[in-house]
Amino acid sequence: MPGLPDLLFPDIDREPEYYEARYPARGLPDGAMVTRLGPSPTGFIHLGNLYMAFANERLARQSGGVFFLRIEDTDDRREVEGAAQAVIGSLGHYGIGFDEGPLPGGETGAYGPYRQSLRGEIYRCFARKLLAEGKAYPCFLTEGEIGGIRARQEAAKLTPGIYGEWAVCRDLPPEEAARRVRGGEPWALRFRADGGAGGHVSVQDGIRGRLSMPKNAMDVVLLKANGMPTYHFAHVVDDRLMRATHVIRGEEWLSSLPIHIALFEALGWTPPTYCHTAVLMKLDGGAKRKLSKRKDPELSLDYYMSEGYHPAAMREYMLTIMNSNFEEWRLANPLSPIGEFGFSIEKMGNSGMLFDLDKLRDVSRERLLTIPARELAEFMADWAERAAPDAARLMRSDMGSLERMLDIGRGGEKPRKDLAYAAQILGHIGYFYDELFRIEDEWPESVPREDIAPLLLGYLEGYRHGDGRDDWFGRLRALAEENGYAAKPKDFRKSPRLYRGHVGDVSAVIRIALTGRRNSPDLWDIQQILGEARTRARIAAAAERAR
Repeated sequence: MPGLPDLLFPDIDREPEYYEARYPARGLPDGAMVTRLGPSPTGFIHLGNLYMAFANERLARQSGGVFFLRIEDTDDRREVEGAAQAVIGSLGHYGIGFDEGPLPGGETGAYGPYRQSLRGEIYRCFARKLLAEGKAYPCFLTEGEIGGIRARQEAAKLTPGIYGEWAVCRDLPPEEAARRVRGGEPWALRFRADGGAGGHVSVQDGIRGRLSMPKNAMDVVLLKANGMPTYHFAHVVDDRLMRATHVIRGEEWLSSLPIHIALFEALGWTPPTYCHTAVLMKLDGGAKRKLSKRKDPELSLDYYMSEGYHPAAMREYMLTIMNSNFEEWRLANPLSPIGEFGFSIEKMGNSGMLFDLDKLRDVSRERLLTIPARELAEFMADWAERAAPDAARLMRSDMGSLERMLDIGRGGEKPRKDLAYAAQILGHIGYFYDELFRIEDEWPESVPREDIAPLLLGYLEGYRHGDGRDDWFGRLRALAEENGYAAKPKDFRKSPRLYRGHVGDVSAVIRIALTGRRNSPDLWDIQQILGEARTRARIAAAAERAR
């Protein structure tokens, strides 16, 4: 009659040594870090994914190591079809790529499969090892029985879980356990914890320093009744065999750290360096709170892609909240690529990190100024193809003009810094396209209504499209004087009773006629992009409306 390990795992004919040899230590330089991202394929890709991916990618790249993707898909109830490729695509949009994993061109790397659902035999092999060594046992508690235990624990104000006297299957004789298995009773494999007598475990966290925590006392599930592993067990086995050196994860996993350290010790392995990050927070009514999937659309990466935040701006801002010395480095190196910044675990914060949309926009405005207009035009057209297809067709029809639109006001000692993301930019340049042109603002109150049409018709009569900037402005001043307006604002301020207004009021009329708005970049630049025919047509149409 087979023993309990053979009875529970009849399909396992390989020893753990086989997998240790199949996935040997990586031949990397000293100090090289092997990091990973392990998302669940739920279809919701959020800022936390980007934060973790960027930190892991930076550490691996800087050290000459490896950054791999592992899809943690052992819970098929939560899996969304295509979610894994969505993770790759979304992170790729922000310039983050993987060295290994289930990539679009096929699985890449010698340490796969990189989907946990395909690694069942590996988990069962090491589960069998723990069972054979008396470090795990089959548990026959039903969900109803576990619920009853939890209710009694809560009533007694005890920590919920299966441990101590509540672990009723822990000391079942092997013969009885075997009988129940052969009788068809469902079972889950639980870890036999050794921390019930107290004691502490000391762990050097890469971000938080030395941590001292109570040893694990929980008989946690390793394999569920359906044969699939829990996160606790799967990630320990995978990180060992994939040779991860550093595991960066959220602080919500701190309470589980003693479990994971106990599992590594039970399997005879050295754990990787765990690095527990702070939670992402936001200001809400003056108080900090955790970003919420339900309350905060900005938690989802889809928000930033649909609004059109440039990947370079997102990476820039993420580094400001990831490493405390990044902003100081950026001030000293304003034009250097961020790859030259020495990202470090030690500079990562361990208290709530404030994700501030206003600060992101400030960073984005600065970063967009460093992106060449041609590159920015391509970014805008690519974004519009996803978010505003009609606008995309207009942009693609004349990329040269789009480039000129985006470049207005970006040079000089005081470049414009009012544009932060693509949706906002489209709103600012829409008037260049006849199909998107709208009258948004009323005529300036400082100009009598009866003056509007004469000013526009006079401007149209004297307009010379070939004029340089100075000649054009000279004609505008002359038009103002001809109609009783001061050629200079200071003249009007000095003697307001002598004038109907000043040249700025006249230019405001022209501005609304051409752009539909009171505020816009330099009028001469706008006219050069619109061209003579469209400039004249808009001025004429505005004069007709004003009559």
